[in-house]
Amino acid sequence: MYYDFLVKIPENTGKISKNKRKDVTYIEYTYDRKYIPEKKYNVPLRTTIGKMDPSDPTMMYPNPNFEKYFPDVVLPDTEKDASRSSCIRVGAFLVIKKIIDDYKLQNYLGSWDDRGKGLLLDLAAYSIISENNAAQYYPDYAYNHPVLTPGHKVYSDSTISIFLSEIGEDERIAFLNDWNEKRNHREKIYISYDSTNKNCKAGDVEKAEYGHPKEDIGAPIVNYAIAYDLKNQEPLLYESYPGSVVDVSQLQYVLEKFQGYGYKNIGFVLDRGYFSRDNIAFMDKCRYDFVIMVKGRGSFVNQLILDKKGTFETKRACYINEYETYGMTLQSKLYADDEVERWFHLYHSIRRESAERTQLENELRRMEEAMNKCKGKEAALPKKYTHYYELTYHEKNGKQILYGYKEKADVIERELKLCGYFAIVTSRKMTAKDALLLYKSRDTSEKLFCSDKSFLGNRTLRVSGSNTFEGKVFVAFIALIIRCKIYTQLRKRKAEMINRPNFMTVPAALRELEKIELIRQPGGNYKLDHAITATQKTILGSFGIDEADAKARALAIGKELMHAERPEKEEDEYGTIEDDKID
Repeated sequence: MYYDFLVKIPENTGKISKNKRKDVTYIEYTYDRKYIPEKKYNVPLRTTIGKMDPSDPTMMYPNPNFEKYFPDVVLPDTEKDASRSSCIRVGAFLVIKKIIDDYKLQNYLGSWDDRGKGLLLDLAAYSIISENNAAQYYPDYAYNHPVLTPGHKVYSDSTISIFLSEIGEDERIAFLNDWNEKRNHREKIYISYDSTNKNCKAGDVEKAEYGHPKEDIGAPIVNYAIAYDLKNQEPLLYESYPGSVVDVSQLQYVLEKFQGYGYKNIGFVLDRGYFSRDNIAFMDKCRYDFVIMVKGRGSFVNQLILDKKGTFETKRACYINEYETYGMTLQSKLYADDEVERWFHLYHSIRRESAERTQLENELRRMEEAMNKCKGKEAALPKKYTHYYELTYHEKNGKQILYGYKEKADVIERELKLCGYFAIVTSRKMTAKDALLLYKSRDTSEKLFCSDKSFLGNRTLRVSGSNTFEGKVFVAFIALIIRCKIYTQLRKRKAEMINRPNFMTVPAALRELEKIELIRQPGGNYKLDHAITATQKTILGSFGIDEADAKARALAIGKELMHAERPEKEEDEYGTIEDDKID
């Protein structure tokens, strides 16, 4: 392997020779002589130290042997402007690259060129490994990680920003269409659909509107939703929509999208925020099953709970061991004019009851403290105060002055009786246990939102315009597909293990894999810095990568990096030459 800079050919008469092979002239150095008794003469021992520059016969491209035999020659500082570190963290990349290949994600980007495909997937890998989405830090990540762009090229932060703004709507829609087209549309699956919102202070994001934020900082928001296949454990779809649109009204639009994708045999597992008469009717119209959580204090189910209270809470046949909860199922109409009956699954949890009673008592205490401070003053108290208390006002100088309050004992006692109870409504007949297990399986989709904000760096999107916002959300969805696979594979492997080690979480596993490093050798080639540890083998094994495979993949990446840094290098083997000629 030859360096990409020139040095002067040493002037060492008797030890420097030239050997022309085809169109290349190699510079050889005689480092020793070996006496051959049979022939009674010395044989020179030579090694190649470089190859001549075709345009200047006094200069050559050296190789590592030149450094060995001419250590006093000062070589150019090739690391001064190096675009990549001499220590490359390769472990986490191996896992992400395998998932990308297994999913064939490049094939879903058919209209993209190789640069665009590589950069998009690199940004997804960057957000997973670095837990960051800031474009200005991407070059720092690419400096010591392999990348998927042609030639392992490291792009600047300004190029990243331009790239994100240039991802068009047609490209995003095409990916989702192709991604869903490859799914099995006749397989019975349940889809968890949930949403969150992101605060946005940028002035040019069109979808940023004031709505109902989960974390109110007084800023407009953008809503973001994900549909997740609970059976195959894959994200299927994402949506971004204006912040003023409430969740309950968005559901029908996503149902129409799944109809357009051709899904025939699906059901939806939904949180209480999506419960509405119109949504239930629309799912019936689409012939989609549903599993929806409803509040135990909701007016349409609380009477059912009170009627059945005391009939199942201690029956062992009703006990659901996985969640330490008692449950029962009954059939009834959801609304008086319903054409079909639904299955109501009622549940009671002692722990939940204790927590909810404590929460209610604390809330009542805080409200009383607030009202005591407002006595004798003009006060406009929130609506929830009038739900629990009868407030007395006196008019003074045209103002409503709070005079006193009295508990609505019947309201409070009714809610205390409902503490610890909750209900799930399903369109299809199933047991209370099956309904609860199915609903609880949506925890994975909730973890997606957690990872999106905490582990992909998307709590803050750091964008200044609508195009960049949409590009970053699209990258985040690609990253979620990959990270979700990491999560499910680690969880599956951990369930098979006896000790259940704590390094089998996604953040811990990625940190451990980041310790697998390639070190650049003097000749430009890369080698593993140390052996793969037992912990790393366990993590890699979760993804079907054994030790030999990991080493082979890592060394292949090292060769790619080497050729990317010095593309003009040849694969010639240089070494000792034992010549039969007399010097």
